[in-house]
Amino acid sequence: MPYKPNISIKALLDAGVHFGHKKNLWNPKMDEYIYGVKNKVHIIDLQQTAAQLYSALKAIFAVTSNNGKILFVNIKKQSTEVVKAAAEKCGQYYVNHRWLGGMLTNWSTISSSIKTLKGYEDILTSKQKNYTKKELLDFTRKKEKLEKAIGGIRNLSSLPDILFVIDVKTHAIAVQEARKLKIPVFGIVDTNSSVNGIDFVIPGNDDSRKSIELYCNLVADAVIHGTMHNLPSEDIELKKASNTKEVSMNLIRQNKSQNKENAVLSKRNKDNNVNTIDVLNKR
Repeated sequence: MPYKPNISIKALLDAGVHFGHKKNLWNPKMDEYIYGVKNKVHIIDLQQTAAQLYSALKAIFAVTSNNGKILFVNIKKQSTEVVKAAAEKCGQYYVNHRWLGGMLTNWSTISSSIKTLKGYEDILTSKQKNYTKKELLDFTRKKEKLEKAIGGIRNLSSLPDILFVIDVKTHAIAVQEARKLKIPVFGIVDTNSSVNGIDFVIPGNDDSRKSIELYCNLVADAVIHGTMHNLPSEDIELKKASNTKEVSMNLIRQNKSQNKENAVLSKRNKDNNVNTIDVLNKR
């Protein structure tokens, strides 16, 4: 059965996705995604957000249909548990406390750290009799430190196929590493951030817990549907791909052409009577 993401402008409004940053903090590269200004705060064009989010979710569904792996990235304190819950819900991976430099580009070292973490867990669960209390306490502290840093990727056997990043400005290093390794980046981009290096730009509020919860739940649902179904060729026109990376690159090319169409439609919609600013003023 074809997968159709369930996205509505009302849901985006209720989650506060439309709220950008103060207009003096904006990044000019986000100009095409900004509808206007209200109370000196930029208002994001939710029609574009909905279209971009829809395309991104369809792409995530396609990649996971080919057994692709997704890494959720968001270290904002107000939503660390939200990201963890969403990733675990769909059986994927996450980084929610700190991005270690080289987490992607120096994968061999990270893999070694994962083995060390599992070694500590093994000692603390089945080999406690072989160590003193002081040694076990030391192992516990080291294990907790590693768990916090790489616990969300402890079962990731190889590099992810997609990076889903909330706040691309905060996670600039993660984006750079992904670009270097040609891993597609799906990013929630606020009005103070740059779209450079982001393959799937999703304009939206990247600070609100409610907004982040909405993004994560939508992505988790797309992943769940993707892992349960075969790739639906009737919905997404793709060239035959022998691996997930080829699928990702085809989707990126397709998305770029779709973005141009969305931008044209958005400019037309700004002249219509019903728009985001009007809805906000009525509240």
